[in-house]
Amino acid sequence: MSTTLSVDSTAREQAAAVRSRDISARELMDLHLARIAERNPELNAIVSLDEERARAGAAAADEALASGAEVGPLHGLPFAFKDTHAVAGWRTTYGSPLRADHVPEADELIVERVRRAGVVVIGKTNVPEFAAGSHTFNPVFGLTRNPVDPSRSAGGSSGGAACALASGMVPLADGSDMGGSLRNPASFCGVVGLRPSLGRVPEWPLYNQWETTSVGGPMARNVGDLALLLSVMAGPDPRAPQALGDPGTAFAPPLSGSLAGLRVALSVDLGGAFEVDHDVAAVVEGTAPLFAAAGAAVARAHPDLTEADDTFRTLRAWHLQAKLGPLLAEHPTSFKKSLADNIALGATLSGADVARAYTQRTTLSERMRDFFTSYDVLVLPVSQVPPFPADQEYPTAINGRPMDTYLDWMRAAYLITVTGCPAISVPAGTTPSGLPVGIQIVAAHGRDRFLLEVAAAFERLTTG
Repeated sequence: MSTTLSVDSTAREQAAAVRSRDISARELMDLHLARIAERNPELNAIVSLDEERARAGAAAADEALASGAEVGPLHGLPFAFKDTHAVAGWRTTYGSPLRADHVPEADELIVERVRRAGVVVIGKTNVPEFAAGSHTFNPVFGLTRNPVDPSRSAGGSSGGAACALASGMVPLADGSDMGGSLRNPASFCGVVGLRPSLGRVPEWPLYNQWETTSVGGPMARNVGDLALLLSVMAGPDPRAPQALGDPGTAFAPPLSGSLAGLRVALSVDLGGAFEVDHDVAAVVEGTAPLFAAAGAAVARAHPDLTEADDTFRTLRAWHLQAKLGPLLAEHPTSFKKSLADNIALGATLSGADVARAYTQRTTLSERMRDFFTSYDVLVLPVSQVPPFPADQEYPTAINGRPMDTYLDWMRAAYLITVTGCPAISVPAGTTPSGLPVGIQIVAAHGRDRFLLEVAAAFERLTTG
């Protein structure tokens, strides 16, 4: 067994150690289960944990390696899938009491790919009810806490994933993102989360293959590990008609990008489109001299995303009503109020409302395409607030300015959602009290590899 390897080693180091037999998958599993026993009782990031199956899976991974069989790039790594992703034979609750005993018979596509790459499943990661909202709590498993300060939120909806990563319970994690669910918890927990370009990580099965506000994607403790996981998740599939054609291997590490000559548009609030906590704004502003010192040209600039708020809220409500409306009608008291209200709002939309949203989305896409002829990346906050108290459902005010709904404080993420562009959350600093703050780096649609190179170069500035 390697004496230097630990659960805090990179995923790439852990996978390489298993392949070279410096550590067995069994030993690696024991290290992670020990960390889970240490941290999970307080943090509640991993749910439906099954240690017996996890150890059996690790033993099978060792046997496969010993047999000389070809193994995948994630062989032997412990993995907990987001509790909204269907994993055959594993309890998958969506954070809802209506699905508390649901056990899928088949893997969904993103799970199928990650499992094929060799991971050993240990359980699931906690989510808000039906993944709605950027704070992770539900009636089935309760509240997930921030690993840096357990009195604070871990974010969401991939909050369990981000928390488990940051605390060393897993080396990699999957997630999904509609209004910021990969990016927000990454910022809150001090890890990396990528919302890929539309079509980059295909999903199947879906109730609607043509509804594209939500995407699946990777999370990791560093950009190189995230690239490794994206290389497994990405690539076309005949069941996903909107999948982009680049093979997953196009995103594999190593990453060696430079910031020299990069044209950076930096904006703290997209021209007053949202309120930003002063501590978060200071961290975002503080990245400008870092980019400049590395040779980038930094300008205070932003695209016009005027229509994005109405577009996102309309499409989100329509999506939630279409997917969950019948279930709400059947169980009207089994949903949290904020989610029930959003589903009900979707039922009031007309065809003209939805058509307007899609027309606006097309306008936003064209505007972003034009914007990225003048700039290479856009830098802005991931979340408008640092991690907030865990006993709140959402922040009710920012800098004393009231937030009227539980979506208002997420604009920095969801305004980018409806552009279709890839966006990554990378740790950038902390508040004076030590809470993590990430920056959101956005690139043109399809330029996911380029975005990873930029993010890795920025990461090197902040971590040495």
